[in-house]
Order: sequence, then structure tokens, then C-alpha cells
Amino acid sequence: MRLLARLLHSHYYLKRSSGVCLSRKAVQGLDPYLHLLMPRTNFLNALYTSLSSEILQTAMRTSYSALQTYTQCPQKYKFQEIDRIPAKKSKEAVFGTYVHSALNFMFKQTPLFPTVEETCGHFRINFPASPNDVFETEAIRKAYFDEGVRILKSFYKKNPPWNFSVLGLETRFEVILEDEKNSATHILAGKIDRIDKLSDGTYEIIDYKTAKRLPSQEAVDSDLQLSLYALGVQKKWPHMSSENLKVSLYFLKHQEKLSSLRTPDSGQRVLRNALETISEISTRTAGNKQFEPMPSALCDYCPYKPLCPAWKHLYRKRATNPTDSAPLPIDDITKEYLALKKEDQKNGKRMDELQAKIKEYMEREGVTRVFGDEGYISRSVQTRHSYRFDKIREILEPIGKWKDILDADEKKLRSLMKELPEETRQKLILYGIETREFIALKVRFGFFFSLEPYFISLFHFLSSWTPRKMVCGSIF
Repeated sequence: MRLLARLLHSHYYLKRSSGVCLSRKAVQGLDPYLHLLMPRTNFLNALYTSLSSEILQTAMRTSYSALQTYTQCPQKYKFQEIDRIPAKKSKEAVFGTYVHSALNFMFKQTPLFPTVEETCGHFRINFPASPNDVFETEAIRKAYFDEGVRILKSFYKKNPPWNFSVLGLETRFEVILEDEKNSATHILAGKIDRIDKLSDGTYEIIDYKTAKRLPSQEAVDSDLQLSLYALGVQKKWPHMSSENLKVSLYFLKHQEKLSSLRTPDSGQRVLRNALETISEISTRTAGNKQFEPMPSALCDYCPYKPLCPAWKHLYRKRATNPTDSAPLPIDDITKEYLALKKEDQKNGKRMDELQAKIKEYMEREGVTRVFGDEGYISRSVQTRHSYRFDKIREILEPIGKWKDILDADEKKLRSLMKELPEETRQKLILYGIETREFIALKVRFGFFFSLEPYFISLFHFLSSWTPRKMVCGSIF
């Protein structure tokens, strides 16, 4: 049965990060080969039922960028990979797509490589000729177009295509992940911008970047995505070992290339990190747990911001015109709560009443933050653990470890947990530790967050007439 699961996993998955969806039609695809084993209907029903636990709930096909999105913000991951809510791409992402396309054109037309004018012409043909929903004004559109032409001319001058032996452009790869804990098989997929064979017989993986910020060499050396690319190439072409393969980030705005080498250990490290993240996602999904938002500076670039529980109350306030409608009841509650907090009043009973109303509103409306004129209130889920030492003794005593925490000391137990076999650790977590979650409210004072949507509107308004050199479209 497990062999059949592997076979189906390889040929009948749907390309979704949230998991593998398998239909009866897919199972029936095996029927010409297997129907002789038992009556057709009984076999298919038994196979479909058995495979539900093997594939439907455990297997996942995903990418490193999707897992990175989860680590940055679980809520954005849910919107993007599970709910599959369409999102408008940022200017930077769309701009990068056009530049990448022109660079592929530049190296693909072998042996008669295009001239620099033809390369820029390819970019010009594909780039929008007039403002659209991404490049909203002519000033913004022209600023990005001129930047693209500048990048391509500089790149061509520094990297004439006939000087390189390009083995692959936008090369796709897959890495199989085996989770020994639950025998699940996952697929980590990706796409590499360029693979070169160098004059000394070694190989180079190149990933183009249109970002402005140049990372440190240390950051490049520890970049997990580059480690995954190296692993993917080695799986596809085993002769490209770590000793003769380097990885590079090419920053197009600055024409700077930062290179690094990878060891076999770096590949295993990225696989471990990926498995841990996949396991966490699977646990949340199976347990129907929340994918909590993680507010940060990245929120200003997130297309899901108006939908996000951490921000949608602010956008709802913005949509309410204070001149022709009464304030929402929660606004008065928030205002009073912030005032009491700011004055550090000890009115515990009233604070408890307001907290209860705020929590009830957050639960009902599906928000994690409410905004007032002087600040905002955040909701967070906090966890507390309590130890059932009667159960812990039953687990540790047979392996001679109970005496190590004979005084039933939680600190000693946490230290001991690091030394125990995985099976024993899991037993302790399952039977010996009780986890309780509770909701906590946190206040932050300041005007920035409550005024931020209005500032964004102001910037968009000004961009329609500000001279091109003053446009800062990238900040949106």
C-alpha cells in the first residue's frame, strides 16, 4: 500500500502548497494495471479509503518561497497558499518579471545573440506602454521603464552573452523530503534563474535580484534558498558536487555579484528547516488552528493588508466618514480603554469590563487589533504549560531518569528533555504536559498606525503630479 501511495504521489498530485488533493479519477487511472487483484469496485473503494491517511492528509508540494512566507507571517501564508485569494502584485515584483524575461531573451538566442538594442527592445515590447493598475501614473510607469533600460544596458556591457556557457535558464527542480516521524513524503520545488558552466570546469548557480538592498557576505553564505538551489541541482545532475559548484546572487541595480560555496551539511540543514516548517503547517491545518498574523514593516508591502485581522479594523475606520455617521461602539470602548491605560488608572473592575468587550468584538469580527486615535490594542494568544508529574514519573522511572528530577523541578525537566530519545520526548509532551492558551491584550500608543492609510492615500494623490525624480513608488 505504501508503494502505491508513492506511485500516486508522484503522478497524481495537484500543485497546491496546502496539500495533495487526490480524486477517485486519479485512483482509477491505475485500474488497467491492478484490477485483476480483486473485483474492481471493492478494490477501488479499499484503495481510496486506505490512501486517504497515506496521502490526502500528509503529503505536501510546496516551495521555499512559500515556506519563507509562512515564517514571516502565517496569516499571509494562509491567504496566499491555502485560501488562494488572488492578490495584486507589487510594482517591484512585476518590474522584476519584465527584467528577468529580457535577460532570458538575451542568453537564449544562441548562437546569434541579440544586440543590446534588441535586448532593450524586448523589454520595451513587453513593458506596459501606458499606465495600468500596477504602474498607476505615467510618471511612475516611465520611472520603472527607464530603470529597466538602464539595468539591461549596464548588465549587457558587463556580461556580453557570448562570454558565458549557459546550461539552463529558469531550470525547474524538485527535492523529495522524507519525514521519518510520520512516514510522509513531501516535494520541495523551485526554479533557478541561470546555471553556467565556467571555464575551469566548475558550475555556477545565479539568482537575479532587482532589490536595492545589498546583503552582507555572511547573509549570502547562510542563505537557505541558495542551499536549496544547490541541492536541487545536485539531485538533477549528481556530477555537480559541492566541490565544483558555487552559488551567486546577482544584484541588477548595482551590477554586483555576491558568491558563496555550499557544503553537504548546508543541504541537510535546509531540508531539516523545511520539514520543521511543513510539520508546523500540517499541525495547524489538521488541528484547525489559527494562522496568526505577525505584523512587521513588511505589512506595508502586503497585498492582503486590508483583509488581515491585524489591520482590517483600521481600514474599516477609514471607510467610516465621521461627518455623517456615528462612531462605532468599539471606537468609544477603545478610546476609554486607551485613556485609562495612558493615565495608569487602577480601576480594575472597569478595565476588566472593557477588556471583555474588546475581546468579544475581536472574536466576533475576526480581528487581532483595534485602533484608536492615540494608539492600538493587540490581541495575542499566549501559552502556559503545567506538568503532570504523576504521568511524568510513569514515563521516566522505567528508563532510570526519574531520579534526575526527583524534586519534581520544572527547570530540571526542561533541561532533561534535551537529552531524552525522541520517542520519550513525545510521550512526555503527549501525556505529561498540559498546555493552556489564553488571550492577552497589549497596548501601544502612537499616531503612526492610525494615520498610515491616510498618508498612503496622500502619497498616491501627490504621485499624479510630482516630478518623476520625486516619485517614491517603491515605498508603497
